Amino acid sequence: MKLRRRSEEPRIERAGKWLHDAHLARETFAPLPAELAPRDIGDAYAIQNEFVAMRAEARGPVTGYKIALTTAAMRAFAGMKDSVAGDMLEKTILRGDSRVRAADYVRLLVEFEIGVELAEDLPAVGAPYDRKRVAAAVGAVMPALELADDRNADYALLPANPLMLIADNAWNEGAVLGAPVRDWQKLDLAAVQGVATINDANVGAGHGGDVLGHPLEALAWLANNLASRGLGLWRGDVVITGSIVTSKFPKPGDLVRFEADALGAVELRVT
Repeated sequence: MKLRRRSEEPRIERAGKWLHDAHLARETFAPLPAELAPRDIGDAYAIQNEFVAMRAEARGPVTGYKIALTTAAMRAFAGMKDSVAGDMLEKTILRGDSRVRAADYVRLLVEFEIGVELAEDLPAVGAPYDRKRVAAAVGAVMPALELADDRNADYALLPANPLMLIADNAWNEGAVLGAPVRDWQKLDLAAVQGVATINDANVGAGHGGDVLGHPLEALAWLANNLASRGLGLWRGDVVITGSIVTSKFPKPGDLVRFEADALGAVELRVT
């Protein structure tokens, strides 16, 4: 659990506030003004950090992370050469079958993921990390639904403004976590099949290996991404490792379910 330090650079602070205000006003997703736009990846993560720090005042400290663009096709679509990390705030992480109101989002987006919970720290000083090292730090694995809000984004704008997805915290609005499986080591996480349904209709399926080859490869990527920014993962943190099913846009009245073999299932009712 950690609170983020605010930037001392005026331009980064203004960019974070611009994003924060846009979210509060429920504005359609748009690139930052040219004078505030991120100039490189480091700039984009600095703006993300500022934006998240402002949101944390109401939503609690950072207690988890998401990973976006975990397939080559999605990276090409968004104009990025690498995956993207985003922060999750304490009050936005729901546990067990849950309900959310569609009206609380501009346009609710749900993704279907394998989540992990850490049982020990992975500090920046320990980098670089590999799958074996991060696996030793995982205390539990569970099915997860990411809650996101694309704010009616025009996806055609992304390739020309790829760093905006980083700055806007990869659109994360939290997650719904299933029951933790603590004896997960006997499972082949890459082979786990996840099936997504909405109102009992199958809307997609995938395998754990669809995210960077293995969910724990995604976790190692995240640990190294954070370390490159002087940040670490800590005991109790939750990481959702990337969607194995294409994004869905549920409407009020929908029941979203994600079943992931021996990891069990998690449900979300949208009202």
